[in-house]
Amino acid sequence: MHPGTLHYEDGQAEIHRLVVGPVDNNVFILRCRQTGDAVLLDAANEHEKLIDLCSRLGVRKVLETHGHWDHIQAVPAVRDAGYDVGVTAADSEMLPSYDFVLEDEAVIGVGRLRLHTIATPGHTPGSMCFRLEGSPVLFSGDTLFPGGPGATKYPGGDFPAIIRSIEHRLFVPLPEDTIVMPGHGADTTIGTERPHLQEWIDRGW
Repeated sequence: MHPGTLHYEDGQAEIHRLVVGPVDNNVFILRCRQTGDAVLLDAANEHEKLIDLCSRLGVRKVLETHGHWDHIQAVPAVRDAGYDVGVTAADSEMLPSYDFVLEDEAVIGVGRLRLHTIATPGHTPGSMCFRLEGSPVLFSGDTLFPGGPGATKYPGGDFPAIIRSIEHRLFVPLPEDTIVMPGHGADTTIGTERPHLQEWIDRGW
């Protein structure tokens, strides 16, 4: 059994985390405490573990933060197991298959939870973050990490675009106490990272 780790909880939500694959991807499962419904973010790898978690935690669908190979390895298996997978149109061609398209500034219901989509191009053209309404939580994919933005050296990466995304879509609107849960590694907060934006611009990565 691979229960994952209970990473965060409050009155409305539980977030479980499992680290998988050769580059230690964070897979998050967001679960509504009132209804038991859940969603999985990034079917990255080790599909047996993910499908086991999905069945035990009430996952209804899978959301991809972006289309890079390390975040999508388990997509065919979770689709075969009956879970619908969503990705942005701009990154959809990176996936072998998917079921629905994620639009910017949409609200995804997870039981009684409301998960807001935030298009944050730069790491990939279709990178997306997800903000949980009523809880200080942002799933940032590979857009924002402790110490800076995600890499933009790969095909489709755009450093000026990721800086614009971080500044205008994350740093300006979100409160300082927002917990940033990235696609790899440890959490950080908006307040911790915001003062360093100009440093990142100056260094160029």
